[in-house]
Amino acid sequence: MRLAAAVTAVTCCLLLTGCGSSEDEGASASAGTQTLEGLWRSSGDDVAVVPGTSDYEPGNVRFSFVVVDSKGRQVLLPSARIWVASGLEAKPFLMSSAKLERIEVPGESEGLSTHIYVAHVRLGKPGTYWLLAEPQGGREKVHALGNVVVHESSPVPNVGDPAPSTETPTLTSTRGDLARLTTRVPPDTQLLRYSVAGSLREHVPFVVTFATPKYCTSRTCGPVVDIVNEVARRFQGQHVRFIHVEVYEDNDPAHGYNRWMKEWGLTTEPWTFLVGKNGRVAARFEGPISVDELEGAVRDDLLGGR
Repeated sequence: MRLAAAVTAVTCCLLLTGCGSSEDEGASASAGTQTLEGLWRSSGDDVAVVPGTSDYEPGNVRFSFVVVDSKGRQVLLPSARIWVASGLEAKPFLMSSAKLERIEVPGESEGLSTHIYVAHVRLGKPGTYWLLAEPQGGREKVHALGNVVVHESSPVPNVGDPAPSTETPTLTSTRGDLARLTTRVPPDTQLLRYSVAGSLREHVPFVVTFATPKYCTSRTCGPVVDIVNEVARRFQGQHVRFIHVEVYEDNDPAHGYNRWMKEWGLTTEPWTFLVGKNGRVAARFEGPISVDELEGAVRDDLLGGR
């Protein structure tokens, strides 16, 4: 996920006459008869969401985001209430909740982003939707506003689509040249043993993550590789492979995205896909992901709940 997405959200907030504290102490953050903007401007701190995802198609949408208050502090309450509307002046048509997920592995991802909110909402048609999040349980209310642009289709493989048969590099194909395979320190060798194409040919279910720990611009790519590495350890001995693919040609951002990113239709990173033994995408995650999210998806979508 690029910083541009966060800038867009902040710009949106500024265009709406600025972020800050609302003065209407009598307003209540409940749907009722209020418009989404009315809810946003009810008592509390009015800010913009910092999104962790940007690629959405009609259906079940996973939206991840960070909430930072007007003093620059990240809000880390366990859950957030969510409202979705078709416009700022429209009443919400959907209410849901978001869960705070830990997107680091203790001892491995220190100094990077540690938590992110994740919401799952069903948006059945293309269009621009507005989303309001209110973290629950704090002394002062914070209302974070952003939008979700749902496109009719995306070049990124979706659930049910066949996975591209990409000959990604491995320890064998590079004769053990770790510098060509990964920018992670220390190298994530257990994620470099198998290729996507080889796993498809052998009908072995796998997880593949496209991420660059060293050159990540959003501070969430490094943790994604750490998360996948940790989940791979938890499923050792089971019939699932875990694969890490770097995103830049020659591992150099100046050279642009490599051919494996292009073959998967990816223009942002990180992305993580689960592919079943039938060769089709079983689940996908854009941006940061938690151990709990990935472990649960592997168990449910690749191992049938085992």
